[in-house]
Amino acid sequence: MNPAVLLMLLAGTATAAPPLTGFPFTDESLAYKISGPSGIGLGEAHLTAKRGASSGAAGWSFELKADMGIPGFAIKDVYSSRTNSDFCSTAFNRQFEHGSHKGREEEVVDRSQETATRTTIGGGGGKSDFAISDCVKDALTMLFFTRQELGQGRVPSGQQMLFGGIYDIGLVYAGAQTITVGDKQVVTDRLNCTVKGPASRVDFEMYFARDPARTPLLVKLPLAVGSFSMELVH
Repeated sequence: MNPAVLLMLLAGTATAAPPLTGFPFTDESLAYKISGPSGIGLGEAHLTAKRGASSGAAGWSFELKADMGIPGFAIKDVYSSRTNSDFCSTAFNRQFEHGSHKGREEEVVDRSQETATRTTIGGGGGKSDFAISDCVKDALTMLFFTRQELGQGRVPSGQQMLFGGIYDIGLVYAGAQTITVGDKQVVTDRLNCTVKGPASRVDFEMYFARDPARTPLLVKLPLAVGSFSMELVH
């Protein structure tokens, strides 16, 4: 057989690589289960990413919805953010319902002035301005930015983070770790995270898949009463 013909036949039978899916390649929708100490089911969460939605053709819109609680005390939180193409936050919103306490906050970033304006709706309301760093990232955007950096073999450096005010976040790569997700053993990249405010500090762990999208598989928040977690369902 002519070698050129053979090469053409082999090329025709080759299987094309599947297209990359999930953030940052496509829009994304992920579902998680929320568990309390000893694995007690408390509720569910949904994480979505949409390219260009309400934030300009080159930016992203992110959203996290959490619905959880115990009998007699429901917790419903909705976080949403908008960014430009460089993952600089342009707006961050939080709507919450904790038992009978309800409220809503919106933070709009003016990068040219390096300020953010926070508007509180409910509980008397109010509006205030505060200084921010250039290209500040809100808490939700920080999660997606971290995924992009991990996909390029990097861990984001410590920086300011927007979350109803300014916090400092630090991320430390803790190596590969095998965890159980959906009854399957999965090798993940673990990050130890610290968030510090003027009078608070929270330490938690995040575990990312080694797929191209660096899908968040598990978040663990160790507290004095036990470990709370958010685990990917699908």
